Amino acid sequence: MLRQQDVGHRIVVRRIVGIREGRPQFSDALGELVELSETHLTLATAQGPLRVPVAQVHRAKRVPPTRRPTAAAVVALERAADEAWPAPTRGRLGDWLLRSAEGWTGRANSALPIGDPDRPLAAAVDAVERWYADLGQPALINTPLPLAAPVGAELDARGWTARPPTLVQTAPLPLLASTPADGSGSAVVELATAPSDEWLAVAAGRKGGLPDSARHILTAVNQVRFAHVYADDTLVAVGRGTVTGQGRWLGLSLIEVLPAARRQGLARRVIHELAGWGASAGATHAFLQVEQRNEAAVALYQRLGFVTHHTYLTRVAPN
Repeated sequence: MLRQQDVGHRIVVRRIVGIREGRPQFSDALGELVELSETHLTLATAQGPLRVPVAQVHRAKRVPPTRRPTAAAVVALERAADEAWPAPTRGRLGDWLLRSAEGWTGRANSALPIGDPDRPLAAAVDAVERWYADLGQPALINTPLPLAAPVGAELDARGWTARPPTLVQTAPLPLLASTPADGSGSAVVELATAPSDEWLAVAAGRKGGLPDSARHILTAVNQVRFAHVYADDTLVAVGRGTVTGQGRWLGLSLIEVLPAARRQGLARRVIHELAGWGASAGATHAFLQVEQRNEAAVALYQRLGFVTHHTYLTRVAPN
């Protein structure tokens, strides 16, 4: 059977899905194990998350990965993503990053445990808990998998919970920049070096407010563009692009289309315009982060050529 050491690795599960003529019926599932508890396990599969009660598991085992990125590649992309979403309050534990931004988004208010924390693992987690307690915030740790699987095992032992899996997806930038945008009537896309008040209002609506720390995160990147999409002088879609990671990575974030303007290809159009800007700035690849349960967004990004590079879990300390 599986153990906590298997979290973050590719597994196959044979589960009981029914009984026919007194005999159990089985179904196999293949994916990355992102959660394992006494009652259930959760896989990140190509079709989306799959939660399987332990009572239904007939057999389960780890299987070899398929084209998994190297640890160095995961670290490099995670650092590029951190540069693209810079928390204003920061600390370090050796190579580990500590980040705080008035609670605005999990990414900017979580520790990133990549590299050597310069102390035993248990002591490093203790230090993370103290750092956030001193700020009056709940302790969060983002664990890229399987790179940070040992950290995840330590957090499991301490009773930390996990938010839904997040996919870190990538695509070659020439592919995105050359993909024709869907037709969308009179909509006009404008790229600006600063967000308009209307743009900020859309971001605030999506993220639940906009504290000063949020404005820092959005604008404190050397190379950044804010996409504004207008239809009849009304802002109907937004997006944000950054170039980080020594100029290699275009980071896409806050791709948002207002409800009344959805299903018109506007999100694709925003990505296309930002990809063109990123390519002109010298970037070669794009990345984004999307919750696996956001099936509509995952499907869109898949159609554009994005594939999952790795996943991460945001772990939450017990009260």
